Amino acid sequence: MDCLFCKIVNKEVPAEVIYEDDFVLAFLDIQPRTLGHTLVIPKKHRESLIELEDKEIEQFFSGLKNVTLLLKQKLSANGFNIGVNQGKVAGQVISHLHFHILPRFENDNGSSIQAIVNNPPQLSLKEVKKKILG
Repeated sequence: MDCLFCKIVNKEVPAEVIYEDDFVLAFLDIQPRTLGHTLVIPKKHRESLIELEDKEIEQFFSGLKNVTLLLKQKLSANGFNIGVNQGKVAGQVISHLHFHILPRFENDNGSSIQAIVNNPPQLSLKEVKKKILG
């Protein structure tokens, strides 16, 4: 497999690792958008969140929580944006599941996660619900 993140897990490619446990690896983003911008990945290759087994979800989110706490404590972050780009249309460049943790600080000129896209549906909420639930 020619996955950059798998190569980082296997120590074939260097990265600034800030957290590691049996299931998760976290390292600083090479193109940081803010101080402490971190990527959290499962060590096993999974392309998306829906590919994680139930047990893996618990392990992944436990690691994600631990990394967030570490960044809060060490960088004195006032808040966080935590998100995932799943699929190319959503901006996923590397096909290995990775969550971005972006520490937020007072007056950092950032925005909320809702600012990513502005394409409101033409359907009513009731119509959207019917489309989803059948």
